Amino acid sequence: MAPPGRHRRTTVDPLAVSPRQEERDHARLAKIHCKVLKGHSDAVTSCHFCFDDTKIISGSCDGTVKLWSFKEEHVGPISECCLSPDNKRLITASYDKTLKAWDTETGKVLWSVEQDGLLTSCDISHDGKYVVSGSDMENAICLVDAVNAEQVACIRGHHRSTVRRCRFDPHNQRIATVSSDMSIKFWDIIAQSTTISVEKAHTNAISDCCFSLNGHYLCTAGWDEVLKLWDVRTGEFRSHGPIVLEQGHIGIIGCCVFSKDASLLVSGGFDKTVVVWDLNQAYKKISLKGHDHWVTDAAISGNKKLIVTSSKDCTLRLWNIENANEIPVVIQAIRARGSKVAKCEECEKPFLIFQEKEDRVETRCVFCRLKAHKSVLPVPPSLPADL
Repeated sequence: MAPPGRHRRTTVDPLAVSPRQEERDHARLAKIHCKVLKGHSDAVTSCHFCFDDTKIISGSCDGTVKLWSFKEEHVGPISECCLSPDNKRLITASYDKTLKAWDTETGKVLWSVEQDGLLTSCDISHDGKYVVSGSDMENAICLVDAVNAEQVACIRGHHRSTVRRCRFDPHNQRIATVSSDMSIKFWDIIAQSTTISVEKAHTNAISDCCFSLNGHYLCTAGWDEVLKLWDVRTGEFRSHGPIVLEQGHIGIIGCCVFSKDASLLVSGGFDKTVVVWDLNQAYKKISLKGHDHWVTDAAISGNKKLIVTSSKDCTLRLWNIENANEIPVVIQAIRARGSKVAKCEECEKPFLIFQEKEDRVETRCVFCRLKAHKSVLPVPPSLPADL
């Protein structure tokens, strides 16, 4: 016991703070916001501000340099982004109901347009003049001047359900849209009216669509597990229907994209796979597996050697398919179908021939055959001479 009249001496930690002081410090520090930038896989050795303090550049022992954008101009998820033909502007559509154009060199926002409803898709015309966006409010599409951000047109009730995708055709004459209502619509920019409407194009919602670079075909990807190729140049689908690509995915197909020469098609699905289709004979060439969640988007390089895919698993994957024809699985699939490579006599591009009939050998690829095929209309009977 301590002697009478004296207090017990206690040991005090000079670094300790009182509970009240700790609460005050926590409240003060809580007002200092911090955003963690994750992406490097080893020690980060250098960091700098750049582009007028709108971005950060970092270097790491993992051998990579990364450019970070830390200004959160969108306050909601970005549904889609696309580049202008000259690569100088980036267009983004967001669930925060805004459509924005960015300068790709400086990272600055050039303009921002507020629209009604969550924006589900966006695209920029091939001449860089217009931007189109799809909105879930009244299932509308809106056309905006890409330079001065003025609204050119807003078509409300364009579909009966959510607009999933909107795409300019390569000739900048019309916009193709697909929707959860299972329909495809073409809106003419000059006439400012819907010129073609394909009802029940799929048996379930349509997730995505894309044009071939020559504008001849439109591909649609559906929740009904199939892809469809529509001959929109000649309108041949009206009499003969689309080319159907099936048995490639199990479940919803979420995205699709043509190669520049339309000889390949890449699709991604909710089954976590990426499928490469050979369009000369409309069959599945190879299935790529590796993503841990559904595939949200895909792109293919101009030389058809590389494919990049994005996924809900928070990753991008870069696939090298240059030597795909040398993979045993692909060779076996080709042999099993009894095929051989030939040169199209019309477009002079290589395509696979499948010997289904010995007395008939195709000399043109499927695209040239469809292009040449025309429906024959019956000749009306002649009128009597006395009428």
